[in-house]
Amino acid sequence: MAKQRMLKFVHTEKETPEKRDPTVRAHDFNEIYREYADQKAAEQASRCSQCGVPFCHSHCPLHNNIPDWLRLTAEGRLEEAYAISQATNTFPEICGRICPQDRLCEGNCVIEQSGHGTVTIGAIEKYITDTAWDMGWVKPIRPMVERSESVGIIGSGPGGLAAADMLRRAGVQVTVYERSDRAGGLMTYGIPGFKLEKDIVMQRVKQLEDGGVAFVLNCDVGKDLSFDAIRGKHDAVLIATGVYKTRELRDPGADAAGIVRSIDFLTASNKKSFGDDVPEFEDGTLNAEGKRVLVIGGGDTAMDCVRTAIRQGATSVKCVYRRDRANMPGSQREVHNAEEEGVEFVWLAAPRAFAGNPVQKVTIQKMKLGAPDATGRQVPEPIEGGLYDEEADLVIKALGFEPEDLPKLWGVDTLETTRWGTVKADFGTHATSLPGVYAVGDIVRGASLVVWAIRDGREAAAEMVKYLDGAGRVAAE
Repeated sequence: MAKQRMLKFVHTEKETPEKRDPTVRAHDFNEIYREYADQKAAEQASRCSQCGVPFCHSHCPLHNNIPDWLRLTAEGRLEEAYAISQATNTFPEICGRICPQDRLCEGNCVIEQSGHGTVTIGAIEKYITDTAWDMGWVKPIRPMVERSESVGIIGSGPGGLAAADMLRRAGVQVTVYERSDRAGGLMTYGIPGFKLEKDIVMQRVKQLEDGGVAFVLNCDVGKDLSFDAIRGKHDAVLIATGVYKTRELRDPGADAAGIVRSIDFLTASNKKSFGDDVPEFEDGTLNAEGKRVLVIGGGDTAMDCVRTAIRQGATSVKCVYRRDRANMPGSQREVHNAEEEGVEFVWLAAPRAFAGNPVQKVTIQKMKLGAPDATGRQVPEPIEGGLYDEEADLVIKALGFEPEDLPKLWGVDTLETTRWGTVKADFGTHATSLPGVYAVGDIVRGASLVVWAIRDGREAAAEMVKYLDGAGRVAAE
């Protein structure tokens, strides 16, 4: 019976949730995709072929049991579908919104490879969990037994929060230290509302608070509280700070006013969405309204910046990237959404100089793709004589992020780092060079995806419980 409900991909075409009209959505920060109706979600889930070897599952960093919850959705058994989804993913409603499914689960869907169009996995995942919240199926965290041991978590991004969730379910006492005034890390202040509305993040934070997780906000470790003090207060510590140091431009004039960091621009915008007072937004420093905006970079952060600038009322928005469309690191789906909203992409182009203070003009070097480097990617090379000028009132640097020097900032020389500056941690246990100290997410991997941070956080929590049980302590000592 269950099998007959599936394999509908032959005669049921792929149908994504309706997108709001770009002329309307480009003026607000609400999510652009509408929700599936019950019948449509079941219909699209029924397209799954229930593969014997599900590549969607194996290409998901969390190894979510995707075929199982698709089948349950097709059968109308949504509460069970949510239970299966939540079993492997701490934040399925967030992954359903911001994971690059086109590069992960959906990009490896077998029926996509056969030309029938992928199953809309992300949209169904989002629908299942949104329904679970609406129906009250998302239960408070209530450990079977409370433990006396405590863990301090530095950073409240996806890795830190995923670990906090798992540790509390094991009965461990958890305190999260966050330098911002709200928890959530990049999910709160780095990702715009049109991709992830903030009440979605805040409801998970509240669930953790209601479950006994203590949050210490506005706490910059190394300044407001020492790392050694946190270690002394807790039985184990998890480093989940993420990476926030922006890669800088070194071209002439790059220090002019009007050239800003992507993280500052996005944080200011998100704070305004919360209704906060943001002086740098009000005085125009981090506000694109009425300006000619140039965003430099080709990743997902660059896509967030160009689409935010459009919504703030920029007169024009251009994205300058040194490679071509096929070789950009950002999601192709996001590029398409940005183009619909009025963003212009300038491919095979790189900045060479900036004129004016505040900035008024950017000299652009036209590029071509040369021979592949050691990673296999073609190296951009300048085209001789290919220089021209772009006018700009606001330039946003979206060149990627690098780790801060934590041993120096925290005064802990014995915390080992890699040659890239990331914290050195075992990829199986997530243990660092310091006994009882673990690290997860971007501070270990470098700038990566939310879903990888969630996986790291869950794995580290399991290892930390072993450590607290005593087996890990013996090995560490």
